[in-house]
This record gives sequence, structure tokens and C-alpha cells, in this order.
Amino acid sequence: MAPVHPTSPAELAPAAPSFWQALRFWLKLGFISFGGPAGQIAVMHEELVERRRWLSERRFLHALNYCMVLPGPEAQQLATYIGWLLHRSWGGIAAGALFVLPSLLILIGLSWSYLAFGQVPWMAGLFYGIKPAVTAIVAQAAWRIGRRTLKNGALWAIAAASFIAIFALQLPFPLIVLAAALMGYFGGRHWPQRFQLGGGHAGKAASYGPALIDDTTPPPAHARFRWSRLALVIGAGLALWALPMALLVAALGWAHDYTQMGWFFTKAALLTFGGAYAVLPYVYQGAVAHYGWLSGTQMMDGLALGETTPGPLIMVVAFVGFVGGYGQQLLGAEHAFAAGALGAALVTWFTFLPSFIFILAGAPLVEATHDELTFTAPLTAITAAVVGVIVNLALFFAYHVLWPQGWAGSVDWLAVAIAGAAAVALLRYQRNVIHVIAACAVVGLLASFW
Repeated sequence: MAPVHPTSPAELAPAAPSFWQALRFWLKLGFISFGGPAGQIAVMHEELVERRRWLSERRFLHALNYCMVLPGPEAQQLATYIGWLLHRSWGGIAAGALFVLPSLLILIGLSWSYLAFGQVPWMAGLFYGIKPAVTAIVAQAAWRIGRRTLKNGALWAIAAASFIAIFALQLPFPLIVLAAALMGYFGGRHWPQRFQLGGGHAGKAASYGPALIDDTTPPPAHARFRWSRLALVIGAGLALWALPMALLVAALGWAHDYTQMGWFFTKAALLTFGGAYAVLPYVYQGAVAHYGWLSGTQMMDGLALGETTPGPLIMVVAFVGFVGGYGQQLLGAEHAFAAGALGAALVTWFTFLPSFIFILAGAPLVEATHDELTFTAPLTAITAAVVGVIVNLALFFAYHVLWPQGWAGSVDWLAVAIAGAAAVALLRYQRNVIHVIAACAVVGLLASFW
């Protein structure tokens, strides 16, 4: 009789992680999630699909496609979705919160250092080198999204129209998003072949062995859609938004900067289709041009800080809130740091709360559905429009960095050289964003001493 060999561990589905085991992973992810959404999603794929096998490739991509349709940071929403799938609502809340919390704390510290020491020569030198790198990074974002999205003439036309709308006509970003969504909706109905790009994550799924939540694993009991649960999630989400907003209005009044931060970044949270770069022009229009919470130069410096910290890039809003609270001395001159920290916490709350509501409310429906053009066509059109908006943002940054005194002044050729080298490193050699920023910062530091 032939001997019976035990089944290899790679042929067995892994054991279900406890809530605390998952919590340790989400905390670790919050500190190592550098590289923007692509890098963050790659880290989650490697850890959760390939190594730990908590869910299969196909289930991972199905969740990711839903997060791509939503406004908000898709990597943070994906972490929330997977945390919810594994450990119900508290699992999703923990995963999403820990994705953001380390970045918030780090940015509060960096924002204070920037405001306290930003005029010190060595600090100014670092930012002198980082700003051209940020210009190249934004240009790379336009190229990367455009290459993935602009697959036909209709989408190129939407991108060109959005650029003209924001650059020449100076139309508000929300109007551009709405117009693009309508184009995608009607285009998907009448010319579906031109809008069948989805989130760019389709294709044959790889297999890394049996997963805890595999392709054929039925949704767990808590993941089944119920109208009562949907109403509970939406009601709780609205209460969590309305209560702090009501307290701000009652204590400070509607016109106070803290109240306006809450209202403005709630609107921004609902417009972040296509990632953080897409909403930055809207944040600039409001935070810099309308409210005056910070200057255009500070906005660029904040984006540089956001690029160098873990977490979603939209966390640059925490920098905006900190500088606004600190610079406006909203709690008095003697409490400047507390005012900045409160501003950063407020804008983070109002920016990310909708993402939790979208996932906890919509994920049960997603678990029971597959990709539909009705959902993906508007996203495709919005993403095409985002390309034009990001090109406008890159031109804005380039103008302020390369012509620091305006058109009447001379070109800063060292900044041109740094930006060109950063662009080559990013586009030609596919270098890591953090490495590029660090190298450019060193060049700027050396230039300041020289």
C-alpha cells in the first residue's frame, strides 16, 4: 500500500487571521505605504494575495475595481474594504483608520517644522531642490494616467476639453467632473466600445494557491446586502458628519475658518475621482485663492511633504489644515501649534469620512455584482478629464518654480536642470519617487551652501 503524504501547506487555505493579527498588519501598512496609490496597492497585493493568501487575486481585483469607481483615495478604500470583508465593520474602520493615522501624525510634525524652520537656509535649500522634483512628479502623473486611459479619440477630446475648461475658461473643478461624468454615462449607452476601459485592472487573474476568501467562497454573512444595514450605515455616517459640523457652527459660527474647512473638505472628498492629483486644483482654488489659508508656494511645499510621507497623497490636506490653523492663529498666538493640529485633524476627518461610508454601505452590493459598464463608463470619462486637469496643474507648478519672479524675470536654470533630471529618472528609468525627491533635496541643499 502506497504511503499517504500529508498535504503541502501551499495546497491548503490559510487559517483565518484574528482581529488582532489583522490589526498588526494594518498598523504596519500605515507606516510603509509609500509610493502613491500604485505602490500602496502593490504592497497590499503582495502581502494579502501572494504571501498571506487572505483573499484570491480575483476577489482582490473585484474590490479594487469598485474602489476605482468611487471618489476618494482608492488604496485607503481598498484597505477598508478588505478589513471589512475579514472582520465586519470594525475591521474595515480599523484598516482604513490605520492607513491614515500614521501619515496624519507625521505630517503634523513635519508641518510644524516647516513653519518653524522653513526660513532657515538649509531647510530652504531642501525645498528649493524638492519643488522642481514635484513639478516632474505631477507631469509623470499626467503621463501615467493618460497612457492608461486615453485609448481613443473620444477620450482624448474629453481630456483636451477639460484642459481648456480649467486653463483658459477657469471653470470650477466640480463642474468639469460633472460634465465628464455625464459624457461617460451617455457615451457608455450609445458608444460602449469607447468607454469599456473600467479601472484598468481587468484581465486574467493569477493564482497563488488556495485563499481564505477564494474565487468561489460565498460572501460571509455580514457581507450580504440588507436594506436595514444600508440605512443604518448611511444614518450613522450622516450623524458623524453632522454632529461635528453642528458643534463648529454653534461654537464658532458658519463663517469661521474651522467651519469652512469642514465644509470645503467635505466637498473636496466627493470630488477626488482619479486620485489626489485630480483634486489638487480644486483644493488650490479654494484653500489658496478663495480662503487664503496658505500661499501657492506653501501649497507646493505641502505637496512635497505629502510625497515623502506614508499614506495617501490626499493627506496633503492635513498640511493645508495645519498651515491654515497655525498661520491664522485660530486659537490665539500662544496656542499656534494646537490650532494647526486641530485644523489638520478636522480636515482629515471631513476628507476621509465619506470614504468609510462608501465602503461600508456599498461593499455588500459589490460582493453580489460584477463589473457593469453603467458604473465604469462615467469613471473612464472622468479619468480622461483628470488628465487635462493634471496637465494644467503641472504647468502651474512649472511656471512658479522655473520663473520664480514671473515672466518678467529670468529663468531659474538650476531648477530647470533639477526638474529635467527628475523627469528622466521617473519616466525613463522608472525610479522610486522617494529616491528622486531625496536626490533633488540633496542637490538643493548643496546649492544653498554654494
